[in-house]
Formats: sequence, structure tokens, C-alpha cells
Amino acid sequence: MRWFWLGLICLFSMLGHAESDTLRMSLGECILLARRQSVDAAVALGELKSAYWEWRSHKANLLPEVSLSANVPTYNKRYSTYQKEDGTHSYVRNDYMELDGSIYVSQKIWPTGGTLSVESSLDWMRQMSGDTSGGRNQFMSMPIALTLSQPLFGVNTVKWDRRIEPIRYKEAKASFLTETEQVAMQAISLYFNLLLANENVNIAEQNLQNAEKLYEVAQAKREMGSISQNDVLQMRLGMLNAQSALTSAESRRKAQMFELKAFLDVESDIEPIVPEEIPEVTLLYEEVLEKALTNNAFANRMRRRQLEADYSVAYAKGNMRSVTLYAQVGYTGTDRTFGDAYRNLSSKQVVQVGVSLPLLDWGKRRGQVKVAESNREIVRNQVRQQSQEFRQNLFVLTEQFNHQRQQLRIAEEADTIAQRRYHTNVETFKIGSISTLELSDAQTAKDEARQRRISELFNYWYYYYQLRSITLWDFEKGQNINVDFEKIVK
Repeated sequence: MRWFWLGLICLFSMLGHAESDTLRMSLGECILLARRQSVDAAVALGELKSAYWEWRSHKANLLPEVSLSANVPTYNKRYSTYQKEDGTHSYVRNDYMELDGSIYVSQKIWPTGGTLSVESSLDWMRQMSGDTSGGRNQFMSMPIALTLSQPLFGVNTVKWDRRIEPIRYKEAKASFLTETEQVAMQAISLYFNLLLANENVNIAEQNLQNAEKLYEVAQAKREMGSISQNDVLQMRLGMLNAQSALTSAESRRKAQMFELKAFLDVESDIEPIVPEEIPEVTLLYEEVLEKALTNNAFANRMRRRQLEADYSVAYAKGNMRSVTLYAQVGYTGTDRTFGDAYRNLSSKQVVQVGVSLPLLDWGKRRGQVKVAESNREIVRNQVRQQSQEFRQNLFVLTEQFNHQRQQLRIAEEADTIAQRRYHTNVETFKIGSISTLELSDAQTAKDEARQRRISELFNYWYYYYQLRSITLWDFEKGQNINVDFEKIVK
């Protein structure tokens, strides 16, 4: 789009103006500025960054994790209870220093949802009192231990996350692009509000000038006796109404100016330029629907909601019973010297199966399953209903856009005719051929035609960017609307 690059050049020149300058701004420049520095654009970027780091965390959760834990050191000096062989208890004094550390690597098992880890550890203890004839140091090593923790019959959260999270991130990226286009839609609304306010001020100024001239003409005609005093008073009232309309129009223009400046985060006043060129495109509903279902966040959102409902059912069913297998195999050794603690090794095996089965829960867990299944059915019906509404709204919007070009042409021609008719009636009134009522009607038609022309032009651009926001497709370039996500989130 040629105006995009021209707008980019003009944007930097605009930002260098003094605050007292008035910025002549085209629609393309306004959209570009809104995307760069509006608050709405910043919010959309913040949401994208949050989704990006959630996606990065999900991917990191699937990779091996290396951890180190240690106590360096622990000093213990106290009395502890000790049971003798005859069953009696006494107190013994403990006075020792201890250091321990371990390093382990864990990896989630994607197909089963279990966790496999490899661990290596070393403990050292130095006895500070008591019988130390055999040496004051003690070492216990575990060169390697392989541990498996595997839930049985429960839900595999890793499998479900691998299905849901990619869709969630695709949804977030599409939502960012849609929100960016919606920023453009908001900019278009505010831009045309100011443009219409400017036109209303121009109309009011022109009407006031004409009313003042016509009042002078009416006074002259009254002196000649060609019109009644009532007509003169009517022209006087029209002039006062024109003054009031100008004051109101200027007030509304200031309000619209402030709103657009706040949205774009600029200090200078803005002078919008009426867009003379519009995109020459005609859309087919089938093609628009295909792009929307492929690119829009809606399709990913519906798919994610269905998967989350399925996951809730699977989780509720898995929660009805809990069985966990824990197994560990490895080697360990103890000695008074560091080297011997790694030479005299013994095998280590631990196998444990934990079972948790509800014997009597009064149907609580089964009820949770039924609730999850009911919610899943609700989600399915909601998705079907929302899909129908999405298609219907998209069809209506496509038809509105295709007909809007003709509406704009009609409005432009009507504006031209109304302007000519009004000027003709003004000249005719001066020579006394028409009444003040006919002149007032021509003026009202002229003003409404000009306002309608601006409104129809706004509708065209708003429909165009609304379709862009839904399909995420650039109809002029014939390509997807896309950005370098990795670049903008960093």
C-alpha cells in the first residue's frame, strides 16, 4: 500500500513539529500513529507478551530440568533421646557438622504423564565429640539413582497440555492482530468524528455568512415594500440560529479534537484530510469466510474450549481413583574417606505402589464426572450457536461492504446536487422568486447531504478494516496480515 510508506515518512516529520503547530494528517497517517503509540496498541502488545511467555514456559516444561540442592553446612550440637536394649531411654549428646548436596535431571514422559529422573548425591558428616578413634569424617555417596514416578489410571496432564497450549498461543497471536486492526477501527472512528465536526463548523460558518447577507437583502426589500415584516423577522431569526449553531459546532469540534489527540498521544491540534481514494475491492462471502476460519482467533478459541471441556471430563474420571507407581534403582556407599565411599557400593532398590480408592463418598466423584460431562455438552452447543452467529454476521458485513461503494457514490452525487440547489435558491431569493421556507428547506438538505457524504465515507473505511480485523487478510495486497512475533515481544 503506497500510502502506508508515505504515511510512515510523514509520521516522523509530524512528530518533530512544535506543540503549537497544527498537524495536517491523512487517514493512513492517523492509523499508523495509533498503531505505534496509542494506549490500546500498548495493551494489545502487553497481552501478546504475556501469552508468549506462557507459551515459552509450556515448551520449557517439556524439556529436561537440571536442579541442584545443597545444605552447606549444617551444625548440630544438642541432646537427643536414645532407647537402650532393655527398653529404657536416655539422653546422648550430638555434636557434628554435616554437608550434603545432590544434582538431578528430571524429564516428563509425554506419552504416559510420568516423571523420570536421574540423581547423584554426596553427604559428609564430621563428628565433633565422642569416640573418634576410627576417624572424625563419614561420607555417604549415591553415584547414580534412576527414579520413576508414574500415575496409573489418572489423567495425563502433559498430553492435554501439548494439545491445548499450541492452540492457545495461536489464538493469542491472532487476537493480537485483530486487536491491532481494531485500534485502526477506533482511530478511523475518532478521525471521522473530527472530520465531520470540522465540516459542521464549515457548514455553520457558511450558513451564518449567507444568513447575514440574506438578512441585509430582506431589510432592503422591506424598505421597498416587496416583502412583509414577518419575512424580515424570519431572516433575523435564521441569522441568530446560525450564530448559535456555529457556537455549538465549534464546541463539539474542540471535544472531538481532544479525544483524538488523547487517543494518538499527541499535543498538537490535528487537521484531518478527507480521503479521496478508497480501496477498489469486491469481496465474495465464501472467500471471506475461508480466510476468517483460517486466520481468526475465533476458530482457535472454539477448538480450545472444546478441548478444555474434554480435559475437564478426563480429569474428573481420573480423580475417581488414584494409583501411583514409584520405583528407584541405584547404588550407594559409605566410608570414612571420600574415595572409599565411591568404591564400596551397594545396590539400592525401592518399589512402591500407592493406591487411593474411595470406599464411600456418597456419589461425590461420580457427580463431578456428570457435571463435567454436562458442561462439555453446554460448551458444544455454545460453540455451534456462536459459529452460526459468526457466519451470519460475517455475511451481513460482507454484503454491507460490497454495497457501500454504491452508497458512497449516491451520497457524493446528492451532495453535489444539494449544494447547487442551495446556491440557486439563494440567488432566486434575492430576486424574490421563492419564499424563506423554501430557502430554509434547501439549506437543510444541503447540510444533511454533506454530513451524509462524510458518514458514508466513514462507513466504507470502517467496514473495510472491520473485515480486515476478522479475516486478518490484506485485500489490497492479497496476503495474510502478519508480523514478526518473535521480534516484537522481545
